[in-house]
Amino acid sequence: MAEILSILTINLLVILGIMLVLWLLSLILKDASIVDIFWGLGFVILAWLTFFRSDGFFTRSLMLSILVTVWGVRLALHIGLRNHGKGEDPRYRAWRRQQGKNFWWVSLFQVFILQSILLWIISLTVQMGQIVPYPATVTLFDVFGCIVWGTGFTFEAVADWQLARFKSNPKNQGRVMDKGLWALSRHPNYFGETLVWWGLFIIAFSSLINLWTVISPLTITYLLLNVSGVPLLERSLTKRNPKYDDYIQRTSAFFPMPPKK
Repeated sequence: MAEILSILTINLLVILGIMLVLWLLSLILKDASIVDIFWGLGFVILAWLTFFRSDGFFTRSLMLSILVTVWGVRLALHIGLRNHGKGEDPRYRAWRRQQGKNFWWVSLFQVFILQSILLWIISLTVQMGQIVPYPATVTLFDVFGCIVWGTGFTFEAVADWQLARFKSNPKNQGRVMDKGLWALSRHPNYFGETLVWWGLFIIAFSSLINLWTVISPLTITYLLLNVSGVPLLERSLTKRNPKYDDYIQRTSAFFPMPPKK
């Protein structure tokens, strides 16, 4: 138990330290949205920190680290390329105007430290999946978890690619993306991300003692459905594009389903 607490505590402190540096950099750049690029990479760092400091079942630990790395690096590249040359994300610009001179310290606690804690909580299933050394064999949970992860990763990556391609065409200015995976769900990338984390949890659940780490996929699912994902984005899109209301009426909000006629 002491070893587990030591690994989890040090991991949290490392992420907090990195976020503090990023916060200082955001003050210099006047761009708090750099935290979004780091989000995926933070999970990669925690995965490999745990891998090298724990004595869990090697195959499962390596598998979890690789899966998190593939997901995290792709997400960081996607967000980095999407934001390149566009300055601070509009969400943070609006918040900066609202907070005025207080934004510099408000952003420390409500952006960087808050995201550090959330990142650590969501990654608990990956950390514990590597720390617990049993069962020391590949199980059906490992296999099924990889399938769920792969399905989610495909959904997220393909949806992001389809949307980026759609936005890159000037002819689509003012139009709503409702083709491909976006015809089945208004947020197929968020749906894919939740599947990624449920898949990682299933792998960690190879050891029944990790049942409590269900807090990880539950947290990311709740955030995407109720806080920073679907509701936040839909409020913005509805204000900017009147055609989005029609899209809402005929398309599932989250779970992929055939569109309504």
